[in-house]
Amino acid sequence: MRIRVGAVTCTLPATVAGQVAATLSKRAHDMNRTHLPGIIAMAAIVVASNILVQFLYGQWLTWGAFTYPFAFLVTDLMNRIYGAQAARKVVLAGFVTGVACSLIGTQIIGEFGPLVTLRIAVGSGLAFLTAQLLDVGIFSALRQGKWWRAPLASTLVGSSVDTILFFSIAFSTQLAWIEPANDVSWANEALPMLGFGPIAPLWVSLAFADWVVKLSLALLALIPFRFLVRRLTPDKSPV
Repeated sequence: MRIRVGAVTCTLPATVAGQVAATLSKRAHDMNRTHLPGIIAMAAIVVASNILVQFLYGQWLTWGAFTYPFAFLVTDLMNRIYGAQAARKVVLAGFVTGVACSLIGTQIIGEFGPLVTLRIAVGSGLAFLTAQLLDVGIFSALRQGKWWRAPLASTLVGSSVDTILFFSIAFSTQLAWIEPANDVSWANEALPMLGFGPIAPLWVSLAFADWVVKLSLALLALIPFRFLVRRLTPDKSPV
């Protein structure tokens, strides 16, 4: 086995090369095993949210609005404990799970057609991937500051981007060209925002209510974030 150190190429004995390969393989195996809880948690949140979004909570929300924001908590925990690469791996697992849920949803016909339309599928996938990767990047940039700054800032920005992308892609008339056959006139009915504000398309009220829930849960999620980081990293300095 040959390795290169600077401009010098060295040849390792076969026994040493075997030990190096075994060590690297063991580290990769251990890394995948430590990441598994985060991957499972992210997948579970995505699946639960895709199911619960079918059930209304009041006039402006669905039950999925209360589970989905915890995806940011999982991403931030993985980033803090294992680093950005591990967080991105968990994000990818969540994205793949979401795509699978969308594919299944397109095959389930509800009262008004498929439970998941093309616009919802595209908006959901693009919003999730963009917002979560943005969350990872912001968290990594702020990780050396106060313990609460990175998770709070990354989640607030990520949640806002997620909301804007999903609702505008899925329901705005300006993007009707994505799926011309999909009638979203119901989502663009002009109504007082949240029932009492200025006149706006219905989807804007839905988006705003969803965004408020995300921001509220971002603040609440700081409590389990602090507890779990301390619990899972006892040998490291407090964060």
